[in-house]
Amino acid sequence: MFDCYFLIRKGSIDVIRVKTLSITGALLLLSLALSGQSVSAQVAARPPTAPTPPDAHARVDETVIDGTIPDDPAVDKMLQVYAPKVRALDVVIGKLKGELRKGGIGSGSLGNFVTNGIRQQASKKLGKPVDLAVTNGGGLRKSVIAEGELRERDIFELLPFENALVAVDLTGAQVLDLLRVVVSHRDAQAGARIKYKTGADKQPELVTVRLLVNGQEKEIVPAKIYTVVSIDYLMNRRSSKPSATEGDYSILRAGKNINPIGLTIRDAMINYVKSETAAGREIRPNLDGRFVFDKSSTGTPEQPQ
Repeated sequence: MFDCYFLIRKGSIDVIRVKTLSITGALLLLSLALSGQSVSAQVAARPPTAPTPPDAHARVDETVIDGTIPDDPAVDKMLQVYAPKVRALDVVIGKLKGELRKGGIGSGSLGNFVTNGIRQQASKKLGKPVDLAVTNGGGLRKSVIAEGELRERDIFELLPFENALVAVDLTGAQVLDLLRVVVSHRDAQAGARIKYKTGADKQPELVTVRLLVNGQEKEIVPAKIYTVVSIDYLMNRRSSKPSATEGDYSILRAGKNINPIGLTIRDAMINYVKSETAAGREIRPNLDGRFVFDKSSTGTPEQPQ
């Protein structure tokens, strides 16, 4: 749309201001001006154009969606494959005594629950002890699991991704590097007792660490080989510039004997809860001191949040 200005007078010039929608309209006005005819007379003489009704060919039907509509056999057949799996989500697999909550260093009692479970199940699958289990707090997609009955649905909501467990052999020096990443990004682990401090950037930093072997604290020997279990997501993740929430776990790829053990983290946790139930044990929140804030080694007495 643009403004056209014409000076129109019968035989000479008058001034009018016309807002036109197209060049055609502008040309029409110019033609009238040159012919000496009145614009208003020409417009009045022209018969009004009747609007053309739209040729929609539309038909509207109203259908009430309720129980009177018969089932579609094809849809029913398709759903038969999934129906047992959906029903299984509401099957009770265990009992939770107390609340599991995510938060703080190590992702709280939820982080401990998950890493305890994957460490146990990986040890069963491998047929040998697993020294350390590590996973990221960002992969735990529920913040709270309330006390009461535990269902498969709870585990699916907590661990919705198809992350597979992978075992790898690391040297003690590599384990130390791995745990520095775990601490700095507040991720979860089972198998170590860690002291940490608040660094100059107000982020958590590793101070000391010992592995827990049969309940006893043991120094990490730099040249010794340790079996670690984690998830393929962390092992395959590449990050030249780690974010504040996700660390660079490429140290896992530097290990030896990388071994996918044939379990997703979710299936491992479902198996873990079932095995605890079969043994007559309830799942309990467990803040066992695997992460300890060391006030004496930090410049500020405040714990990193």
